[in-house]
Amino acid sequence: MMAIFGTSESADVLPRSTRERLKATLRRDREALSPRVLRRTLTELQAIVDPQVSEVEGGRLAMGVAGWYAKATPEQRRDCWLLMSEQFAPDAAKIKAAREHYEAAQGTADEGQAEIRMRKAFLSPRTRLLQRFAVFPEGMRFLVDLRADLLPSLKADKRLLPLDAELEALFSTWFDVAFLELRRISWDSPASLIEKLIKYEAVHDIRGWADVKNRLDSDRRCYGFFHPRLKDEPLIFVEVALVDELAASITPLLDEHAAPAEIDKATTAIFYSISNTQVGLRGVSFGDSLIKRVVETLKDEFPKLKTFATLSPIPGFRSWLGKQAGEMLAQASAKTRSELKKTLGAEPTADVILAALDKPLELAPKSPLRQWLLSSAASYLGKAQHEGKPLDAVARFHLGNGARVERLNWAGDPSAKGIKQSYGLMVNYLYDLKRLDKHRAMAAQGQIPISGAIEDLYF
Repeated sequence: MMAIFGTSESADVLPRSTRERLKATLRRDREALSPRVLRRTLTELQAIVDPQVSEVEGGRLAMGVAGWYAKATPEQRRDCWLLMSEQFAPDAAKIKAAREHYEAAQGTADEGQAEIRMRKAFLSPRTRLLQRFAVFPEGMRFLVDLRADLLPSLKADKRLLPLDAELEALFSTWFDVAFLELRRISWDSPASLIEKLIKYEAVHDIRGWADVKNRLDSDRRCYGFFHPRLKDEPLIFVEVALVDELAASITPLLDEHAAPAEIDKATTAIFYSISNTQVGLRGVSFGDSLIKRVVETLKDEFPKLKTFATLSPIPGFRSWLGKQAGEMLAQASAKTRSELKKTLGAEPTADVILAALDKPLELAPKSPLRQWLLSSAASYLGKAQHEGKPLDAVARFHLGNGARVERLNWAGDPSAKGIKQSYGLMVNYLYDLKRLDKHRAMAAQGQIPISGAIEDLYF
């Protein structure tokens, strides 16, 4: 396949659909593939899903297209996505006829057959096309990477949404936890796998081999979910510290020179980092099942473990407080505002108080400003919601899995990243194994499960 390049196109000219381009003779500027090359590309894609072509042969043809795609420019890849999205949609006429038949068949003996007919009508050729790409050995890797390429373009080009939805639906089936293997990752694992931990760690950057060795020491555990078609590629992994109490700071957990804890005395498992590794699998949930499986595995190995909790960042807090500081001041008592005024030497306004928080770690334990910040963080975690779900992304994940907001930790993450995200605050989410279903139900109803310690911090 080859592309014909051109010059810039006027911004007020709407992009042509692939249907229009396939009928055209000349390529417009900013269209990567000419009509002739676009038609040839469509023919190659259609050959993959030809009913007379076997699954094996369809997979071979798909591998050929994947080879071209690997060398294609971003603009050429975009044209390929548009073909997949627009030219392999369900047949609108068949859907209409099937829906009318289904509605007419309600309450009759033909209702079941009508439902089957409607389901088949909604099954798009695009589904078969993507399934054929999954046939060849590296096909699953190709599709996951294709979606990762595609995602940043969805907001600007809604024509690509059907392709994205199709991929997400297929991935939700192909990467169901029933097909995933939970594996422990240790210092004895292949170096190539340990390198992937370093690459994909998304919560606390791994600084090098000494750091990763510390995270895989005798008092630690690391587990990942693996799919048989993505060999030695963790889809998600969790890092666990085995300790004797609820962890309040990430610093000792990441201390490369600290002696390993006595794991025979450990009573608490701290999940201090959970990282998804595949951007292309966005929307496919593994976390809930991963935590459950890891808890079961840990309990089998260490029967003395009684407490399962996280030490988590609060990534959205500082940004949120920048907009809500005035409201948090309004909620504070007259006594608190008076103490803040005395501490600040000025009337406590949003701008004044945010400026005073520039160096939060220097605040004394009994500082009114420190107490106000903790109360604001408690309100953020326990009350701030959007469309019935916690505003904070990490909170949404853990509370949706049945945890509760347990404890705020001052200077939990004193790193530059921690200060930037949350003034250094971290939070423990507790997984109370006897109350997971209750907490999950509360979260589903828009109620955020919190501990008494969090509630006591409210204004």
